[in-house]
Amino acid sequence: MTILTDCSLIRLQTWLSPNFPVGAFAYSHGLEYAVETGAINNLGSMVEWVSGIITFGSGHIDAGFFRSAYESIIRGDKHQLVQVVERADAQRATSEMALESVSQGRAFLQTLCETWPQPQLILWQEELRKMQRHPAYSVAVGVSCAVAEIPLRPALAAYLNATAANLVSSMVRLIPLGQTDGQRALLALEPIIIKATAAAVAGDAKGQGSAALGVDWMSIQHETQYTRLFRS
Repeated sequence: MTILTDCSLIRLQTWLSPNFPVGAFAYSHGLEYAVETGAINNLGSMVEWVSGIITFGSGHIDAGFFRSAYESIIRGDKHQLVQVVERADAQRATSEMALESVSQGRAFLQTLCETWPQPQLILWQEELRKMQRHPAYSVAVGVSCAVAEIPLRPALAAYLNATAANLVSSMVRLIPLGQTDGQRALLALEPIIIKATAAAVAGDAKGQGSAALGVDWMSIQHETQYTRLFRS
């Protein structure tokens, strides 16, 4: 078991809080269209969809990027970090998923550089400008946790839990479901998140991919959905 220091725990909770200004509330990951079609209409289907995203969808991909970005900082491997940034920027199934990831990543890094002006992060931000790229959200959080010396495993588990919580929050509003069912969903997703964290920490990010075709299709359809509350 990895033990967090008090400072690391508080910082991790702050960075992944719904109050942190990355605009996570504006994105549904295409699930708004899934609710409209009736594919997600109750607690059970909500848990199933989020579980799939975490296990073999974008959550799975982002867990690998998080780990790779984190390890590149720990090892001081700038070349690996550049590769992670480029691949994470490109490996998105739809334009809205790309927007969702990059917008949050850019906002996360910018906020940290303004509130916690750590020289290594400021330098990385400048290097990204020269590359003319923005970091994927998972990469930005992974790099920041490594710079802050927050242990990898709890940092990644917290990131995946925040991802699941944001999706559940979106669907609680869309279906709609009560807040109690939202908490039941997060409780049911705990073992899924723990397993996905362990797999990402132990796995090889080079061979990773996704297989959440239903989620990707919903995201594509969301781009032209007539009435929308969310940006993705």
